[in-house]
Amino acid sequence: RYLFAVSGGLLAGLPLELRLRGKSTTLSHRTPIYYVDLVLRSGSSLAQVVALARQEREQQAALGLNQTALDEAARQGLALGEFEESEEEGAEVVEEFYPDSDAEGSGDGAGASPSTVTAPSGSISLRGKLHRKQEALGARVTATGDPGTSHATA
Repeated sequence: RYLFAVSGGLLAGLPLELRLRGKSTTLSHRTPIYYVDLVLRSGSSLAQVVALARQEREQQAALGLNQTALDEAARQGLALGEFEESEEEGAEVVEEFYPDSDAEGSGDGAGASPSTVTAPSGSISLRGKLHRKQEALGARVTATGDPGTSHATA
């Protein structure tokens, strides 16, 4: 928010870089905690960066590009997203990509039936949901010969 405020809302034109940083606290028992920080590019001053952002915005306006409208369209697109991240799904994603080799036999995901695999909370796992969807699609293809059709034809 600082960079947005200091640039007068010209964040999209600022030459920035992501920097991985680490710190430790007594709360983390001196274990490093890593985070990503958004900073000015190395060797740039705040005045230079803001001047470059203003220049960039003027060039965009001369070309007929509307950054404000683009930003709003991006916000609306994210708000309409079909998929959302939630804390509950985190365990399912970990299970999907890092399966427990003891529970699955060979460790490659082929040992357990996807429809019987459950998430730690007792609900059907992500793998199970995907398997059910795949089976339903396969049944439609078998019945109709067309994967886009949702009912059998005579």
